[in-house]
Amino acid sequence: MNFHFKNAVRGFFLTLLIAGAIYSGYLFFTTVRTIVAQTSLPFTEGVIQAGSTEKRAPGGQELPDLTAKKERVNILLLGIDQRENDPGPWRTDTMILVSVDPATKSVAMLSIPRDLWVTIPGFGESRINMAHFLGDKHDYPGGGPALAKKTVWYALGVPVHYYVRINFTGFEKLIDAIGGITIDVKKPIHDEKYPDGHYGTMVIDIPAGVQHMDGKTALQYARSRHGTSDFDRMARQQQLILAARDKVLSLDIPISQIPHMLEVLGDSVQTDMPLEEIIALARILKDIPPENIRHGVIDSSMTTTVVTPQKWMVEVADWDKVRKLVDELFPPPVPSVAPTPSLVKDQLLSERARIVLRNGTLTPGLAQRTAQALRDKGFNVVRYENAERFDHTATVILSYTDKRYTVEALAAQLHVSPENIRWENPANAPAKIDIVVILGRDYAQRVAAQQ
Repeated sequence: MNFHFKNAVRGFFLTLLIAGAIYSGYLFFTTVRTIVAQTSLPFTEGVIQAGSTEKRAPGGQELPDLTAKKERVNILLLGIDQRENDPGPWRTDTMILVSVDPATKSVAMLSIPRDLWVTIPGFGESRINMAHFLGDKHDYPGGGPALAKKTVWYALGVPVHYYVRINFTGFEKLIDAIGGITIDVKKPIHDEKYPDGHYGTMVIDIPAGVQHMDGKTALQYARSRHGTSDFDRMARQQQLILAARDKVLSLDIPISQIPHMLEVLGDSVQTDMPLEEIIALARILKDIPPENIRHGVIDSSMTTTVVTPQKWMVEVADWDKVRKLVDELFPPPVPSVAPTPSLVKDQLLSERARIVLRNGTLTPGLAQRTAQALRDKGFNVVRYENAERFDHTATVILSYTDKRYTVEALAAQLHVSPENIRWENPANAPAKIDIVVILGRDYAQRVAAQQ
């Protein structure tokens, strides 16, 4: 049984460190912390026994099987600039979008520059690292992480299902907890303006060559903007991810050390990912080969440095180039060959879901024409309008109600994939609206091809 548990431990670490390494490792700790709270060591009950094929969690609960569901899971990894005795709100110093695709047994991750100029829903244009700050400051539903998730989703057209957040202290403790990592530093780093954690600066020196880094040094290596500003920094973070993955794969963690690890990490991390999902992801990730791990950076080839009227230096994206990278890393699922279910107007009428259509493309009149076509089929489209942005790659459905027949019928009519259907908190619904549909470029192209 110890063999199986150690494999699970490695799986949890691998889940997190592949998916962003330095900024997601805490998922392992939060997972085990939950298990420890429910089960007495040494895990003699409710775990997978040697030779058993059952998939059960502590207490005998059957685990979800994402491999069977073939559903992509997208996780936003957030590193916040929280300092000691700083009550917040905080900006995000690092943002990495990670996608785990059970269907293709692959992982993709995209580093997002913190100065990327985007539209923050409800707050207008700003740097993307302000989304988390504004969400906490203005009590946005779900706080800073929720607004950061929504901002990334709107900017990239990729739905964000979960977040993982860690501060600098948690990062250092995580690297120290796994015994440090080994990095081949390609170019020496001399940074005279590295943040000292007390709103001042300090000088750091990291020589070139192979270095074994503890948590403090690894954080300096990850955060320093020495070189070509944020883009060099993101490249180093990707290097840390791979180094951390190699270290985790070599770990042999004694069960007796787990409570100490949990105590050391403390409350430096936060996530909205359910325990069952973490376990299911760990099961998938342990079988993903290194060649199926893809990573990319929104770098200087895709952005232009601009100074705003407020004297902020920001990165304005060439969204055609960014979308090309996003499509390569997070390809849409293959359309289902299942037949489209026939509409039953009586069922639509019984649910009477109030629908608003928003045109998220540059195709004029798309929402108006679609509204009329849907009304002819029995859908209760009460309004159509333009979306906040016009560069949505994929059509999405936001449901603030449990009127599932209408949602499924809309998805079938508009060819919306399951990962682009979002079940939202009813408290956040627009006034007198049950379902919001944002029409994307995929739908506009389909309509154009049929004309």
